[in-house]
Amino acid sequence: MLNFFTIILIILILVFLVIFKRKYIFNTFNKKKLYPINEIHNVNKSITSLAENNKFYYQNNSSIFSEFDKRALREKMIKLFKGSTADKVKALKIAQELADTSTLPILRKGLKDVNLRIVERSADLIRKFK
Repeated sequence: MLNFFTIILIILILVFLVIFKRKYIFNTFNKKKLYPINEIHNVNKSITSLAENNKFYYQNNSSIFSEFDKRALREKMIKLFKGSTADKVKALKIAQELADTSTLPILRKGLKDVNLRIVERSADLIRKFK
């Protein structure tokens, strides 16, 4: 009797895992979607890095901050951007550290600013997202 209930319990656990973790299970079996084809069929058995491809992804630093930190930094940037030129420079430094696409509206406001230094800095930061 006990063996019957353990088998049913194991089957139920497996069913729940398949239902709720389906994406992770299928991704583990489907290696072609996880890795580019040129890395799977690499003749030299070496891993190619992003630096060798001369690609630069600006979003790499965004994983340092949690979502709560990102939201707090964005609110701080909005408050600083309403202040003086020094405050705007501080806000742009925060935007550079945050490196998130959610900072684009604030950077666009920087493009419309009177101070040339603010306009140049925000244009450089926007350019990195392209």
